[in-house]
Amino acid sequence: MLELRDVVKTYDGRAVVNRVSSEISPGEIFALLGPNGAGKTTLIRMITDILKPDSGTIRLDGRPVGGDEKRRIAYLPEERGLYRRAKVTELLSYYGALKGMAASAARDASRRLLERVGLADRADDQVQTLSKGMQQKLQLCTALIGDPGLLILDEPFSGLDPLNVQMLEEILQERSQAGVTVLLSTHQMNKVEELCDRALMINRGYMVLHGSVPEIRRQYSDHAVVVRASGRLEDLPGVRSVEPFNGDLKLTLEADATPDSVLRALVERRVVIESFSLATLPLEDIFVKVVREGLGLDQGRSERAAEVAPGAR
Repeated sequence: MLELRDVVKTYDGRAVVNRVSSEISPGEIFALLGPNGAGKTTLIRMITDILKPDSGTIRLDGRPVGGDEKRRIAYLPEERGLYRRAKVTELLSYYGALKGMAASAARDASRRLLERVGLADRADDQVQTLSKGMQQKLQLCTALIGDPGLLILDEPFSGLDPLNVQMLEEILQERSQAGVTVLLSTHQMNKVEELCDRALMINRGYMVLHGSVPEIRRQYSDHAVVVRASGRLEDLPGVRSVEPFNGDLKLTLEADATPDSVLRALVERRVVIESFSLATLPLEDIFVKVVREGLGLDQGRSERAAEVAPGAR
């Protein structure tokens, strides 16, 4: 488990990470979100022990990060680089050795990883002969070798074609099922919705959202429901308006109505209901809304964040 407790980092008297706390469990795919300059990279550098926090603690499985614990952490940065003249297998074996693997074990692991990402036939080629997409897959392998307990990926989908995006998604899910803690930093909100269990969003160093992805989306619902049904929906108690919505009907509720009360009214009217769900905002819209409104910036943590996940780990 990765534990962050009131982590603070300041530069020139300004807090770029301010009292950030969270717990990320083994097997969890966790999203770290925020606009450019929010403090995400600084936080990642503290988790990887590149930087030290000014105050607060960062622990992996109960032990401070640093020393031998760093070998259990793998980091794929957004800005990537490889030794271009090295051979593919030699490069991967080198990264395995850096993580404490014996030479034979590193070679075997390299072969397995290259097979997994479709680069087995390029094992003896120089890195500089690989296409950009192939180099990105090789860079991913440098993070995966050594079976890290914590895998940190910064914009891993950038530049990948749809086939390789799908492959990466499968690899992340495989690692999650094997008990690896995955920390994903990305601006691709659709991938967060598809892959991540929970999310933490920071802005100007402060926590502004923290909780499960479904809970966050429910918290920012439009006080409306989306219904697919046959029957009369006009003049339904508690419903202010009815409008078409992606082939269904969107029912905007009165302020004092609840989804449950509207559902009961539909049942009482004997409307045949095929589907009934909250009208939630896409995570991308929530991201933009939170950044623009600056939620929680005055007190270091928004009330909204506490509402989203009052018992969040």
